[in-house]
Amino acid sequence: MNPVVQGALTGLGIGAALVVFEYLLINQAVNERAKRFNRKAEFDVTERRRMATIMRFAVVLPIGFAVAFWFIWG
Repeated sequence: MNPVVQGALTGLGIGAALVVFEYLLINQAVNERAKRFNRKAEFDVTERRRMATIMRFAVVLPIGFAVAFWFIWG
């Protein structure tokens, strides 16, 4: 397999895993906070920004891995 494609797929997998794990952690914290304060569970501004940052990183990660794999093994 072409090293660029392999790097992009590796980066895509890692990025997807990061997004899923980060969402689960943020969602757990939101639910705990809602239970503690007896109110509806909803993401606040900080958590939305944190999730958006992880999403942007996950988009850039496959490109970075593709370049790294091309540079190292290409």
